[in-house]
Amino acid sequence: MDQMLTDLDQAPRLQSGDVLLQIELDEPRDAVKAIARDQLRETPDVVGPAVQKLRRLLEMRFLRPCKFYPESAYKLIKSYYKFKLDHPSEYNGLVPSRQRNVFNQNVLNVLPRRDQHGRRVLILKLGKNWNHTTCSLDDVFKGCVLLLEAAILEPETQICGAVVILDMDGLSWAQMLQFRPAFAKKIVNWLESERPLRHQPNCPFMFDGVVFPMFTNHIKGQKFRSRVINIKSNGLLHQHISPNCLPSSYGGTLTIPIATGAQWLQLLLVCEREFNGT
Repeated sequence: MDQMLTDLDQAPRLQSGDVLLQIELDEPRDAVKAIARDQLRETPDVVGPAVQKLRRLLEMRFLRPCKFYPESAYKLIKSYYKFKLDHPSEYNGLVPSRQRNVFNQNVLNVLPRRDQHGRRVLILKLGKNWNHTTCSLDDVFKGCVLLLEAAILEPETQICGAVVILDMDGLSWAQMLQFRPAFAKKIVNWLESERPLRHQPNCPFMFDGVVFPMFTNHIKGQKFRSRVINIKSNGLLHQHISPNCLPSSYGGTLTIPIATGAQWLQLLLVCEREFNGT
């Protein structure tokens, strides 16, 4: 029964009095196969490559975060796309070429070196680097989605995961007022259960700032709660991310130049086609 997740030797059927109810999982009749061929392009030379491409696009992306449990991967796929359907204003037409502003603001940075656990490190600078009058929190969210969608394509990120740092150094009162409970809830829901990135004990989301409680109040799972950390010093940060992977602004020793948001935008534009289904 390849069409179903339920482990059955034969198609489900139920005899109710004189009526036989069944889910028909047999091969289509020849006449129906002709319809599939003429109207759906269902021929061996089309089906084979299409199935293989779909597998490449979906299998590792969703199976690795679920440790190759197919039922869990199926659940993740459903929740992943349900979140997108529930937030059409954020996801409709979400491609790099339409989000130039947030990258040019340089509030999103990906460190050039993975951390000691092999994780990608994404930094959101929502304090003194952020001009909230020209770049909204929704813009920041969309930029994060694009960067993490790109990261999900990477085999090493599928295996090791990612860590997100929210740097709110210099956060002003006017900026703090931009953080509404509804936005915090959306971010937590997105991070907690709707993203095909591996959940692991040392895959934290690090907050630095007074809005920390607004986010943690919306966390449902204790496991994820343990991975959201309020970072108050570089010393505490170094307990989770090696200084070798961090720039001097975080007390690190990394000397490799950090690409700007605008530079990351240019890279994302090269593979814009990958985001057409985002």
